[in-house]
Amino acid sequence: MTSSSATSVDHEKESMNGAAPAHEAIVAAEPRRWYNTGLKIGGYRMLPYNSSVVQLIMVSFVFFLCPGMYNALNGLGGSGLLAKDASTSANANVALYCTFATVGFFSGTIANTIGAKYSLLLGGVGYSLYSASLLCFQHTQNAGFVIAAGAILGICASCLWAGQGIVLMAYPLEKEKGRFLSIFWCIFNLGGVIGSLIPLIQTVNNSNAGGVSDATYAAFLALMIVGALLALSILPSGYVRKLDGTEVIVKKHPTIVSEMKGLVKVLRLDPYIILLFPMFFASNWFYTYQFNCFNLGRFNVRTRSLNNLLYWVAQIFGALIWGWILDWARFSRKTRAYAYHGVLFVLTMAIWGGGYDFQKQFTRADNDAGTLKAMDWTDGAYIGPMFLYIFYGMFDAIWQTYVYWLLGALTNSSRKLALYAGFYKGIQSAGAAIVWRLDAMGVEYMNIFASSWALLAGSLLVAIPVVLRVKETTDPEEDALFTEDGDTPVQAEDPNALVDTEKACAKTQEA
Repeated sequence: MTSSSATSVDHEKESMNGAAPAHEAIVAAEPRRWYNTGLKIGGYRMLPYNSSVVQLIMVSFVFFLCPGMYNALNGLGGSGLLAKDASTSANANVALYCTFATVGFFSGTIANTIGAKYSLLLGGVGYSLYSASLLCFQHTQNAGFVIAAGAILGICASCLWAGQGIVLMAYPLEKEKGRFLSIFWCIFNLGGVIGSLIPLIQTVNNSNAGGVSDATYAAFLALMIVGALLALSILPSGYVRKLDGTEVIVKKHPTIVSEMKGLVKVLRLDPYIILLFPMFFASNWFYTYQFNCFNLGRFNVRTRSLNNLLYWVAQIFGALIWGWILDWARFSRKTRAYAYHGVLFVLTMAIWGGGYDFQKQFTRADNDAGTLKAMDWTDGAYIGPMFLYIFYGMFDAIWQTYVYWLLGALTNSSRKLALYAGFYKGIQSAGAAIVWRLDAMGVEYMNIFASSWALLAGSLLVAIPVVLRVKETTDPEEDALFTEDGDTPVQAEDPNALVDTEKACAKTQEA
């Protein structure tokens, strides 16, 4: 998997503009182990396994196989079920986001306690169970199992995303945070692209199919199990080195009580973070409209599959382009923050303005009455909504990437970032739980659309004071003030020493 990074040390020297010598000096001072010695191919030596970039890629592929596949499934509308069963999927999402919102506020605590590896593993198990429940529903119509699996997934996924938040915001150097975000978002959403191909290939010649087949759910289940197992290959933070060779700042495992105090303390010392809460709340709200109102409400299953594919492809390009813009060193970080915020507001008004024009053409009442014919990709009117859905996908990537970048620009403390991530995912999920319930209750499509647009535009205006606080570099003294004992590097145990100890114990038992 080291070779998957496909990055040479020579390239690293170029990209870091002189940071590589420091990296080499630190590596030279450490004992050479399998995890800190890059694979040499020809004249090039790849980044070592404990490089922050390699670890980012490993985490990204866990997301590729678990939430990426879940996104592909959910993006079909109704999780691929028949339209008459869409309320089961919506209620499962309500349960999912209710537990996610509750546990999300403390998921940073859990991630700090068990580490990113086991947070990701726990998340993978939850996604696998949810996919299995949908396969079971195909034969038993057991809606209770699907809803219960959704609730369990909410707990598991909150831990997975908190672990991801630590990796994504604490592993990169300050000037590399936008690039790390774009790399993660591209690989993660590639899961949605590949996952969308599964139902598309199975329904490409069938314009009358109402839902996906057992084979589709079985394929998703298998891939999610692989993702859960892949999480076991993630290194603990104490072994990881940034691109300049410095250690990732991690905190000794805190108690639940200290983390509870941390949640209060971050609000007391950084009250401005509250102004980002509306952006957090809006960040998953619009998914319900896009997946269940726009896609499920207007198109047949094979066209929904194609829309889903295009949506996640657009996410990749959106994250790649805008993530690199966020790290464009030609302009100061403050200038980039101001410009990006302004451009995002313009895109919100332009894209969702176009969406309003399309949404005026159909209603939920028409759909429920059976008077609305599902649109197919062969229809002449399909081109317009196809491009609209592509822009919706790109907009999502731009929004999510910006929120993570903005949080990373406020602090470099891993503990503080974990708490930020907990607030982000918890509030985000609270909004999602509300809007999925509104959809299950049959609220009119236009009302859900209008609420999505208003939340997005309004939250950008509320967040302006936070954007004005962005500095060229984070003050280490401010981060140190947050914790009682500071965020100090923890000396990692040597994995080979652990292996040697286990061998010695085994020999003792044999004797």
